[in-house]
Amino acid sequence: MKAKLCIPILVLLALGVYGMDWPTQEGIMSRNFGWNDKGKPVLGVCFEVQGPIRAADAGEILFYNDPDNDASRIPSPLGAWIAMDHGDGMVSIYSRFDGRRLPETLSLVEKDTVIADSGKSGWTENEGFYFSLFDRRERRWVNPSMIISPKPDTRPPVILSVTLSNSDNRNINLAQAKTISQGRYTVSVEVSDTREDNGERPLAPFRIICSLNGIELGGLYFETFSVRDGIAMAYRSSLVPVRQVYAPYPAFEIGDIAFTRGQATLEIIAQDMAENFRNVTYRLQVD
Repeated sequence: MKAKLCIPILVLLALGVYGMDWPTQEGIMSRNFGWNDKGKPVLGVCFEVQGPIRAADAGEILFYNDPDNDASRIPSPLGAWIAMDHGDGMVSIYSRFDGRRLPETLSLVEKDTVIADSGKSGWTENEGFYFSLFDRRERRWVNPSMIISPKPDTRPPVILSVTLSNSDNRNINLAQAKTISQGRYTVSVEVSDTREDNGERPLAPFRIICSLNGIELGGLYFETFSVRDGIAMAYRSSLVPVRQVYAPYPAFEIGDIAFTRGQATLEIIAQDMAENFRNVTYRLQVD
């Protein structure tokens, strides 16, 4: 399956390309890469934490923004933020923290150096900070958990609902339906993932895969979000605008499937970064 073919790539990224660590080992990961935030994707990781923020790897500080600087009167959604270049096009961005501690100059920084303090600035309601990675060469946001070893996790994701929608805007909850009419349907899946040491906060999975009669026909992969002509694109078997994938908030639109008359078996698989997975199967009569 396509899900298994991706694993060697993840191993290479995690072990061979960058030696990054998480900028904090404390607190709670309140939102992760790919989370559906009211119809928009989270492009990094939100931490609720107190204490220092450390450089994820050695690099050069390219820019820092002081939200209290009178030079700019336009509010920044990121608040106080720092951008650091790690070479090969990879940039780490730390934002929404306490703006009272910022670098004094643009400079080279060693890995694990304290560069800021957790706090609150920009468009956030919680104390902590926001961490993201951007690949300038490929013009894409990168899931930090592909490069930084994910924290231990033994819980599989939970599939909360699976819905079919047709061109007549009819929504069918598959937990309640056994029979559907033939035709083309859009599949939307609501998934939540939790971890033992993360305060039961719901997180996005790493991938969602959809199969019909044993054949994989659709999937959503939370590896990267590419940027094309200023539009963020998600990889859902092919690149599609994120606004389409994230429209059925809090669910994800993972693909379109054509159902023909007869018996049909639809399987949904949700997998997290630790390769824990859960699947649900629906046996349908298609008239």
